[in-house]
Amino acid sequence: MEANAYLDILREEIKPALGCTEPIAAALAVARAREALGAMPDSVRLRVSRNILKNAMGVGIPGTGMVGLEIAAALSCVAGRSDYGLEVLSGADEKDRARARRLAAQGLVQVKPKETDKKLYIEAELVKDAHTARCVIEDAHTHIALVTLDGAVLEQGRTGAQHAGAASDHPMDVAGIYRFVTSVDVSALAFLREAIEMNEAIAEEGLRSDYGMRVGKVLRGDGPIGDVPLKDYVVAYTAAAADARMAGCTLPVMSTAGSGNQGLTATLPVVAVARRLNASEESLLRAQALSQLVTIHIKTHIGRLSPLCGCAIAASIGSCCAITYLLGGTQSALCRAIKNMIADISGLICDGAKSGCALKIATSVASAMQCAQLALAGAGAGCLDGIIAEDVEQTIQNLGSLGSLGMQATDRVILDMMIAK
Repeated sequence: MEANAYLDILREEIKPALGCTEPIAAALAVARAREALGAMPDSVRLRVSRNILKNAMGVGIPGTGMVGLEIAAALSCVAGRSDYGLEVLSGADEKDRARARRLAAQGLVQVKPKETDKKLYIEAELVKDAHTARCVIEDAHTHIALVTLDGAVLEQGRTGAQHAGAASDHPMDVAGIYRFVTSVDVSALAFLREAIEMNEAIAEEGLRSDYGMRVGKVLRGDGPIGDVPLKDYVVAYTAAAADARMAGCTLPVMSTAGSGNQGLTATLPVVAVARRLNASEESLLRAQALSQLVTIHIKTHIGRLSPLCGCAIAASIGSCCAITYLLGGTQSALCRAIKNMIADISGLICDGAKSGCALKIATSVASAMQCAQLALAGAGAGCLDGIIAEDVEQTIQNLGSLGSLGMQATDRVILDMMIAK
């Protein structure tokens, strides 16, 4: 695959987002429908896939002090802008948020699950007097498939086959990713600096303030940062960012493959290790590209939304590869690192976006550190270890089959438990 194809994948799959991407995608659909309606609606009806509902129920919406789709949709009616993409709510001020809280309390928004085979599906229907505007987002968080006003089609995107972007158009493998990362002119990777800086900012905020379970802040401890062991520092730094994001911090993050937590987990462990190693800017950028591409590669197998936790599995495997690379590992060590991670954490489930996501991220990043250490020592899970195959690509495919086929009933069972509460 040509170098430009890898660069296209990175640019398409790494995007800024304000808030958890599932309720924010719903806010995007509401914003586009409101623009089509041309007026503040009297009512909003959201119909979403079970995966969207699961991931949106317990996560904070930036600046509101509230969780869930109702407040996200209400705030989008007040201040959302579809041209901002996953930063659709970034223009809202405190006056807007106060108004949105009142509208949500008054029952402006009705949310129900949509029976669909699509894991990522959002349908926003806004009504004003005799007029109805509708927006459908499917398959990817920013893929607007349909916009209508009173039944007339205003906008129509790709439908039918899954819209998965450049990563599906250009299938990757670990060998190709490694060749690209080690040979590309490093100046072509300079745009990754924005992801590093954006995600570092929310990590620092998470360490300063008390968000959610305070996983990162507690694990970081009170001593001088230089006294914190490397593994503890890397885990705390990454978890602190998830603490802040899941609690509704108003700082944006750079998402990866449709998830802000995946973006944090693919980025921050690599930054933390590079910082402790005093790695060069070139090494950091190459490691970042490696982490991001491996994350995206694995996500194409397990899916945008899955019963498996994407940030704890796909992104931590990406960061494990990058950490292995920063510590001197070659392609063979990277393959061992991937197998070790899949042998270790392949069973971590996704039970929605919430403060507890920081716990799963902490666990997976700790695993990334130990699996990198093992890989560098020549220790790797073999083909007799469960779903691990001799070939690393077959191992990744097995992980994908576990998430997409083997756990088909898991999302429904998890959501039923969440709703019952």
